[in-house]
This record gives sequence, structure tokens and C-alpha cells, in this order.
Amino acid sequence: MPYTCALKHFAVNTVNNKDGMTDHTSLSPDGDGALDFCLRLARAQALMVRRFDSALGNLHGLSFSDYQLLYQLQRAPGVRLRRIDLAERLALTASGVTRSLMPLEKIGLVARQADTRDARVGYAVLTAAGQELLHHASATAHAVGRELLQDAPADALTALSATLGKLAN
Repeated sequence: MPYTCALKHFAVNTVNNKDGMTDHTSLSPDGDGALDFCLRLARAQALMVRRFDSALGNLHGLSFSDYQLLYQLQRAPGVRLRRIDLAERLALTASGVTRSLMPLEKIGLVARQADTRDARVGYAVLTAAGQELLHHASATAHAVGRELLQDAPADALTALSATLGKLAN
């Protein structure tokens, strides 16, 4: 499809949702359902992150990325993970996890811990302050999640969750 035709298709096939945001609901002109799903997923993810960032930031001073990091540590045995394992769980690089941990370490939500048997291995540990903040932030995160998905049927969420679980592995 030529560029100008694609722009006309884009302009004609958009609607505003209840938040005033533009939603691109029609399928791509070539009928590629997989690509359409991926594009919609990326847009939904960006909008969801914005909502979580706003709520968590305003009430708890955390970004959604910070929340996810603390959440993964809280779920780990001994509330600690090797940095490389934390990076894997968050789909980040090792340097990306290090950059994410630094401000949380500075404010005392996470601590570094060395491995007594292998000096090359470092752990990120959720502190008591981190656990307390995460407890309060989780109530907010649950409320945002419920609000975002309030109109979604439970069976659709189950099916989509299974699909996303497969993609994430």
C-alpha cells in the first residue's frame, strides 16, 4: 500500500476510546493477524505502564519498573536473587538491572550482598523498608490492574494470560 493510502487508512480507521485516546481497531490491510496482535499488545503495554507509573509514582514514589523489580525480589527465596537471575526475570540486560538497582540501593529499598563462596556473584536483596513499601504499593498495583481490566471477561483474560506466558518464555 503506498504511503498516502496507508495514511488515509490510518486516519479513517481510528476511534476514540473512553479516555480520549485513539484506538486503532481495524486489521492491517494485508490481514496479518499476528502483526496486528503484536502492535496492539505493544500499544496496550505502553498505556498500561503509563497508568501504573502514574499511580505508583504519585502514591509511593515508585515507577512501574521499580515495582516489578521489588516484586520479583519479594517472590524469590530469601527475598534475594543473583543479579543475572533478576535481569532474566525482568527481561533486562545485566547492565540494565544494575542501572535499575542503583537508585533503589541508595534509598535503602534494596541492598547488595556478596556470595561467600564466589566473589564474582552478587545478590540483590529486598530490605525491610523495601518489603514495607512493596506491601503498600501492591495494594495500589492491584487496584490499577482491576481498573484496567474491569470490562474483560475472565475466560478471555485466562486465554490471553496463557498466550502471553508462552510468549514470555
